[in-house]
Amino acid sequence: MKQIARKSLLAALSLSLLAGCTVGGQDSEPVAEDNPPVASPENELFIYTVYPAFYAKEDVFEKHIGSFIKKKFPEITVKHVHWDNPGRRYEDLIAAGTIPDIIIDNTRMNVQRYIIDNDLHYDISDLIKKYNFDTSKLNPGLMAQMRNLSPEGKIYGLPFNNNDFVLFYNKDIFDKFGVDYPKDGMTYDEIYEMAKKLTRVEGEITYKGFSQNPGHYMNYNQLSLSPLSLTEDKASLSTPEWKKVVDNLRRFYEIPANQFDTVETFATKANIAMAVATVDHIVSFHEQNKNLNFDVVSVPSFSEAPNTRYQPNVYSMYITKQSTKKDLAFQVMAAILSEEHQIELAKEGVIVPLETEAVKEAFGQNLPQMRGKNTKAIFHGQTAMPPAARAAGLVWYDVPMQNVFAPLIFKESKDSVTALRMIEEQSTKEIATKKAAAETIDKAASRQ
Repeated sequence: MKQIARKSLLAALSLSLLAGCTVGGQDSEPVAEDNPPVASPENELFIYTVYPAFYAKEDVFEKHIGSFIKKKFPEITVKHVHWDNPGRRYEDLIAAGTIPDIIIDNTRMNVQRYIIDNDLHYDISDLIKKYNFDTSKLNPGLMAQMRNLSPEGKIYGLPFNNNDFVLFYNKDIFDKFGVDYPKDGMTYDEIYEMAKKLTRVEGEITYKGFSQNPGHYMNYNQLSLSPLSLTEDKASLSTPEWKKVVDNLRRFYEIPANQFDTVETFATKANIAMAVATVDHIVSFHEQNKNLNFDVVSVPSFSEAPNTRYQPNVYSMYITKQSTKKDLAFQVMAAILSEEHQIELAKEGVIVPLETEAVKEAFGQNLPQMRGKNTKAIFHGQTAMPPAARAAGLVWYDVPMQNVFAPLIFKESKDSVTALRMIEEQSTKEIATKKAAAETIDKAASRQ
């Protein structure tokens, strides 16, 4: 009840700021203070996308999802709205009473704070049974992420797209220094030895052996560690396991001349021998530098967790509690996850949760930038399992893991234990502040 009361109060506050805003291109109608849903046509399915970001382009959404739904379900129409700021944010839709039937969003970053905290979540377990949908055919790590959103084991969504990582390497730099190319399944120890050989200063050019975004590395770490306590409202970073993760990456940047440089310069400067980045960079790096001679292999792994990809960086589909078309919404989600459509999405470079041989072979076929690349590296090994579900009622906070390295290690030369402790203390304080603010809102709502 507190959550609902808080949502109503926040929505009422948002409504006062919304004069003249538009949702989905239509003027928002005035709604009562308790925000009853605005009725939509029975044959209309409202899909709201926040991530993947490329659905801001309507033609991409239509190509990936819209046209398929219309072909598969010719009796319905699809209304698509993509997140925008301002006007099409969660609070705007809630205040206007225009609640989507399906939401596609970033699971780790946004589901707790936007879908669950706004009381939009709905357990689809009964629909999974009703339509005999086999979740075991999907990537186990991605499905674990779905189940771990609820300590009671409820399932609020199904995975759609895993924005996974690979190791990029510049062949010309390897050839220049006579070093063998990396292979799928290598460990960080092996890549570290390569990085030492490839880090050199020649004239005005500094060749860097290895680069990686520390925030991504920490957030999606392959040892399945959580930056938040699973049982208390606090951060949890002062452990030997977290120190191991930090020290593992830190040694790369302690190689003389291999100081941190963003992986985004891999194509533009062309002086980084190896860089871990998301798979979509296969396209963007090619477009930035069509003369770049590069390929990809699987991400390096820890020796105690060999052949392990990163934790899910997954965008998933959620049916809202307020939807009056839950059965239709689920059937659409199930159709999107059919092998027929998963193959079509894979051809467009979408890393889908179904990993059949046909899907793997289809990956990137429609993208000329991926031709000749080692795309099988994307599917090498297993996805690391996400941390277990946190206890009910705990505050979610996006611990700024990137700050362990920048600025604390890179600029202030903190030791690993100190850097972790400082971020833990800062985050725990922020969690306490966030919790106190929520309790204040609850008290205000209860007096209404």
